[in-house]
Amino acid sequence: MENCTKDDNVLQNGIVLFQLIIYIPVLFLGIPLNTIAFWVFCCKLKRWTETRVYMINLMIADSFLLFALPFLIYFTKYDHPMDKLCFAVQNIYFTNMPMSILIITLIAIDRYIAIKFPLKAKILRSPLKSASICGFLWITLIIYSYLRPNLKEKYCFQKQTIQPNYSTLFSIIFGYFIPLGIVIFCSVQVITCLKKKMVTSPHETKLIGKAIHIVSVNLCVFVVCFSPFYITLLLRFAVDVAGARSLLSEVRASIQICACLANFNCCLDAFCYYFAAKEFQEFPSLFPICISMRSKMNQNQVSQPPTDQVMT
Repeated sequence: MENCTKDDNVLQNGIVLFQLIIYIPVLFLGIPLNTIAFWVFCCKLKRWTETRVYMINLMIADSFLLFALPFLIYFTKYDHPMDKLCFAVQNIYFTNMPMSILIITLIAIDRYIAIKFPLKAKILRSPLKSASICGFLWITLIIYSYLRPNLKEKYCFQKQTIQPNYSTLFSIIFGYFIPLGIVIFCSVQVITCLKKKMVTSPHETKLIGKAIHIVSVNLCVFVVCFSPFYITLLLRFAVDVAGARSLLSEVRASIQICACLANFNCCLDAFCYYFAAKEFQEFPSLFPICISMRSKMNQNQVSQPPTDQVMT
């Protein structure tokens, strides 16, 4: 037992050191980058668009996540007991990561509608609708975080019991894997649609190439950052269901390591979406291309005689 305890302590100290190595640069980079992004999206851009609304909400979520990181490091290192401060910080932390995922999903859906259905985009999309959806998601996630079952854990940010938490399974499926499927589908459809566009000028070719690059990079960042964390959470749920106590320390360490990668996304968001904003100011220029292509397709379908009439 003493050897197991010593091994667990060594492993936990290694995790804390790894968190410091990752989170200190994240804080030093994330705070100024998010500040610059706030300035760009709130002050510099003149026209309100759906993308601008989503970006601002994404920066808010990332900022709250950055606020929770120092508490996460301290609570993990010193085995902080469950109290009101821990409860508040946990709610902030476990609200804003899912919110970031859902906002990125909304951005993917918005792009899909804009490119795939350009004629209906003006009806389906608007900044007010985007703001309403984001507000609904914020309220839903905040209420869910406070109503989440409390398993009466001893230490903050540390699940010691092996009692399965089915609300966690619900969060894993509806908070990540379903959005992951949506993001992959929308991104692939957008890239495929853009590659099929017939362009008539070098400017259009360059514009479409930039759009494809942005969508591809955002998809890769989303998958690489969040997938390991939610896969390990799913593994932890399986361990709890099986009652495999011998695997708890290793699985817990894997979750903490993968969480570092997931939380690093708040810096990558600032990079990706700050530079994407410059390009997506030109993104509406793709709409005339899409609309003209769709109109030509419709005209061809109308002008082409039906097959049965040709046969007769």
